[in-house]
Amino acid sequence: MHTTSFAELDVRPILRGGGEPFEAIMTAIAGLAPGQGLRLLATFKPAPLFSVLGARGFTHEAREIDGGDWEVLFHPPAA
Repeated sequence: MHTTSFAELDVRPILRGGGEPFEAIMTAIAGLAPGQGLRLLATFKPAPLFSVLGARGFTHEAREIDGGDWEVLFHPPAA
């Protein structure tokens, strides 16, 4: 069974402060090890990100967590 390790990025403080987390997310993606995914925590379902990272080969699983926040697991491109 293949298990993916995930780097975690919580952009909720950026979003709650009125900021734009796109640059932080792309920096995190660029810093991933080969085969590593990203666990993103956000205050909303980041649907625009799905196509941006999908174009880079990432697949995703999104689920709503406590308080209306979202957890998205971005799985890395298949080797």
